[in-house]
Amino acid sequence: MRQPRLSSVVERRLLVNYRVAPDVAARLLPQPLRPQLVNGHAVAGICLLRLGGVRPEWAPRALGLRSENAAHRIAVEWDGPDGVETGVYITRRDTASRLNVWAGGRVFPGEHGRAGFEVHETPDQVRVAFATWDGDTQVDVTVEPADELRGSELFTDLAEASRFFQDGARGYSATSSGRHLDGMELHTDAWHVEAGLVRSAASSFFDDPDRFPPGSATLDCALVMRDVPVGWRPLPAMAVA
Repeated sequence: MRQPRLSSVVERRLLVNYRVAPDVAARLLPQPLRPQLVNGHAVAGICLLRLGGVRPEWAPRALGLRSENAAHRIAVEWDGPDGVETGVYITRRDTASRLNVWAGGRVFPGEHGRAGFEVHETPDQVRVAFATWDGDTQVDVTVEPADELRGSELFTDLAEASRFFQDGARGYSATSSGRHLDGMELHTDAWHVEAGLVRSAASSFFDDPDRFPPGSATLDCALVMRDVPVGWRPLPAMAVA
């Protein structure tokens, strides 16, 4: 079945980013992917995403759906036909939407797990927490707006961080078969992110000492995106070596 291109609005997107030891990140990646390094570090994080107006490109916005979603991701690179390509590898996707769970991997790329979300938003603070129904993953993040990017060892300023994540628009995610990766690419002519200040961040994924030995994953920075219209285009599946 031909997978449709989708349109939506990113109502809110928190990117909470960690700098990770490259060898530790590499162990989490399927071939042919390898960590994309920034200042000697691998880059990983949590994307906490509320989408509105999700629909096929041809459908009117009034028919679009709204959902809370999350993804744990690692910035990656691989050798393509024209040289080195970049994007993100998504270890798992989770959503509050039953439709996304059913449609992911069928109607559009990206298998999703089901999760319950708790969200509190004010002009001065955003808190997003979720727990997956399978009991595997719990996250609780609080971020405040900031006038500049502070304390990051990955990026010198907001502009550099923005370019890095804008260039990583292609996402490949794990599938239950284990034989291939689903691919989806984000497109927008209105890319804009702002700096965030992390007040607290807990993630059973990054806090797991078996996955990330002590000192191998350190919280680095946060970015916030709001009210940006985007399109999502399916990519050919990537074979896993």
